[in-house]
Amino acid sequence: MTFFEAIILGLTQGLSEFLPISSSGHLALLQYFFGIEGESVLAFAVLLHLGTLISVFIVYRKDIWALIVELFMVFKDIFTGKGLRINANPTRRLGFMIIVATIPTGLIGILFNDLFASMYSSLLSIGIGLIFTGTILWLAERINAGTKTVSEMQFGHAFFVGVMQGIAICPGVSRSGSTLVSSLFSGLNREFGVKFAFLISIPSILGSVILEAPAAFEQGADMSFVLPILTGVIVSAVSGLIAIKAMIKLVTGKRLWYFSIYTWTVGAAVVLYSIFGA
Repeated sequence: MTFFEAIILGLTQGLSEFLPISSSGHLALLQYFFGIEGESVLAFAVLLHLGTLISVFIVYRKDIWALIVELFMVFKDIFTGKGLRINANPTRRLGFMIIVATIPTGLIGILFNDLFASMYSSLLSIGIGLIFTGTILWLAERINAGTKTVSEMQFGHAFFVGVMQGIAICPGVSRSGSTLVSSLFSGLNREFGVKFAFLISIPSILGSVILEAPAAFEQGADMSFVLPILTGVIVSAVSGLIAIKAMIKLVTGKRLWYFSIYTWTVGAAVVLYSIFGA
């Protein structure tokens, strides 16, 4: 793997993880057309995910710290006999919503891991996933703005968002797009919907890393790739930071249809290539 390839893959991961265009689909396409193979590729993909995770921690550091503090308060309430007190404050309620959303995502990832893995080598599957992403984004722009925040959000809404996040494990289906669209369908306001979509990406990304890391690092990595890999991870983190801030503005400005056009175009091209050109 060259520095150029590492930078392109890192940039793609960072931007496409949080912009609704599917990081998994774009990375699979780039690896296919670059012809990147070898034992270090899976380990590199795992580390790129950690790079984007850094960007989430930077943007939402105050919310994340508040959630961590509140977690310890939950344990304190349990040990003092007060119970979970789910509605004690908005931060605690948000924490439980994140947990509920993570459950279906984790179950889908574990139960259908082999199926999803097989789809990564199928250009047709990736193309169809991109077209699906464009369609749900187009539908999202036609939803009237919701008003619900964490106080009005129900556990059923969180579960629905988690299911959509699980479906987004399919290559070509955008995780950020799926979670955001399902948040809007649940009636959440756009600002809170974006925050919730990005916060639930933390356990999702960590979960994928935990599942993939043993196999990735068991295969080992060529030490000559260390500097390109480190470069790719840094690029992934920086570009992810830019993408999150851009996504917040685009969603509140109701400009998701830009990405519908992009994903439809790329998806259609990939489908046609898989049928006639591959």
